[in-house]
Amino acid sequence: MIRRLLCLLALIAAPALAADALRPPLLLTGARANVQDLSGRWTYSKDLYRTGFTDINGWVAKSRMQRHRDVDVAAEEGKPGPAFFEFDLDRGPAMDIPGAWNSATPELRYFDGLIWFQRRFDAPMKTGQRSFLRFEAVNYRAYVYLNGKEVGRHEGGFTPFVVEVTDTLRAQGNRLVVGVDSKHDADSVPGEITDWDLYGGITRPVKLIQTPATFIDDATLRLNDAGRLVGSLQLNGPQAANRAVNLRIAGLNLTLPARTDANGEARFDVAAPAGLKRWSPDAPTLYDVEFDAGDDKVRDRIGFRTIAVRGSEILLNGQPIFLKGICIHEEEIGPNPARRIDDAAARRLLGEVKNGLHGNYVRLSHYPHNEAMLRAADEIGLLVWSEIPVYWTVNWDNPATLGLARRMQAETIYRDRNRASVVLWSIGNETPVADNRTRFHTALAETVRALDPSRLISAALLVERKGDTIHIADPLLKELDVIAVNTYAGWYGDDTLEAVGKLRWEVPADKPLLFSEFGADAQVGFRDATLRRKFSEDYQADYYRATLAMAAKVPTLRGLSPWVLKDFRSPRREHPVFQNGWNRKGLISETGQRKLAFEVVAEHYKARAK
Repeated sequence: MIRRLLCLLALIAAPALAADALRPPLLLTGARANVQDLSGRWTYSKDLYRTGFTDINGWVAKSRMQRHRDVDVAAEEGKPGPAFFEFDLDRGPAMDIPGAWNSATPELRYFDGLIWFQRRFDAPMKTGQRSFLRFEAVNYRAYVYLNGKEVGRHEGGFTPFVVEVTDTLRAQGNRLVVGVDSKHDADSVPGEITDWDLYGGITRPVKLIQTPATFIDDATLRLNDAGRLVGSLQLNGPQAANRAVNLRIAGLNLTLPARTDANGEARFDVAAPAGLKRWSPDAPTLYDVEFDAGDDKVRDRIGFRTIAVRGSEILLNGQPIFLKGICIHEEEIGPNPARRIDDAAARRLLGEVKNGLHGNYVRLSHYPHNEAMLRAADEIGLLVWSEIPVYWTVNWDNPATLGLARRMQAETIYRDRNRASVVLWSIGNETPVADNRTRFHTALAETVRALDPSRLISAALLVERKGDTIHIADPLLKELDVIAVNTYAGWYGDDTLEAVGKLRWEVPADKPLLFSEFGADAQVGFRDATLRRKFSEDYQADYYRATLAMAAKVPTLRGLSPWVLKDFRSPRREHPVFQNGWNRKGLISETGQRKLAFEVVAEHYKARAK
């Protein structure tokens, strides 16, 4: 009882946490000159019983099991003596990194646990420079060792983290070992059960970044509601204070000097030049922005726009907009996706939305997606909903779980603050209404407002139904700028498609509403024009016609993101004919074949005015 009371008090106090406390200690955002990509073949060693960490009875692991050791096993085995080893990462099997291990070999398809990865590399160094490893994502827990020394840990499978290795790096023969544990539990985010694939591993690029002793850690710039360009630059290093810095936008003929304060931060604030073109889906104008601090420079491509709500309207650059979109999971198109999203894979997915569906918006579900997706959305011109994986149920009463969710939110915001495409931060999906859950989400909403008040907050909510009337009775509504609901009437439950058209929505009149999910499964190629059974393309197309007609009657509806663009892997879905481990609600198959419903949605969006 006392423990529960302490947890409750900690959750109540949590929103008071200063925003600065959530800033990652190192960011290294933006494009830089001295970067070595460590993508390629990494060797690995399975460790289902976690012997690299602990021996029997919880004892410290035996040295012969410790995969992170900086040792040439083959050479040691050639020496006389009683010592032996039960690992050798130098001679282990290899897989391509980045990429999920579940797609690497049939043996690892459903592996869920600990795998050790190793990459050997050289790193020419200059006197006085600093060195960092930046991991864009490791799913789910990462334990990082360089040359036998632990240099960092991270929890959370979808956000970047940086560790400094200046004092550990060697000019030649570096041994980078990463223990990756994909296990989730009651206190992780997300929890143990989801509706998508495990995808354990080093799923996004790893880079060695080398900088001067004092370097630009982060720089940001945006257009505010008053028509001014505002931003900041943060230096890290012994000479960070009282340093002259500059911001340049060649396309606007703008140079803005500034000076850092005692904490190494400089701020920028200037009236937007008259020639500035605002970013929008119709005209996704981006500017090359350069930040410099003497011998260090960072570049970014940034679009400038405003986003706001007024009553039930969503305003982009002061004008009402209807969000015509789709949900997407982070899987590339192909028969064996490995969550290996590069620019080409991102553009292929987003091109289906922009050019195929005539869309202007994507919901990147249910976690922060690869940065390549956000940058491609900037270039192509798609508005983005970005979400953290507070999904279904997590441990609402554990302050550590809340702290983890807030850190994930912060890591996402700091990574993507310069992306014009991102207009909505989502703080959760389909979480059950309860007091402890609402306190948890309220703390997340306050975190977002503290870190980034320039964007809108939403969450995909559950609804209540009484007869043919649907209500949204969620106390979280007051924390949201935009209401969003998931609805599957006509697929789950006993409703016929004729009954879908009779549904009535009673929703608040003073906030915009999004249908954040709706959809039906269909196996591509399965046609049933007579019975129009579920899992047929015919039923899925009829479902969309009925649901879109129903949605058109909701007066405050300001956007749609059906579930989902592409069939995606999910171990929950095991019908041996229609699913076989795939959620089949995609408008296209896993290999990119369009289903009948794709054209239903495309024609609906094409016919709809802005």
